[in-house]
Amino acid sequence: MRRKQDLPQKECVQCQRPFTWRKKWARCWDEVRFCSKRCRRGAKQTSTPRRQERE
Repeated sequence: MRRKQDLPQKECVQCQRPFTWRKKWARCWDEVRFCSKRCRRGAKQTSTPRRQERE
């Protein structure tokens, strides 16, 4: 069994926060760009990220 630290991570295109792999994304992990439905909706409304670079 895998630990949460061992799961792959990506950075959300909209909010620039890291998010980890979920089982529901197993078949389409390469296509996942957003961490949540909220970020997906926000990307449709604006074309620029809401947050600046993370420190």
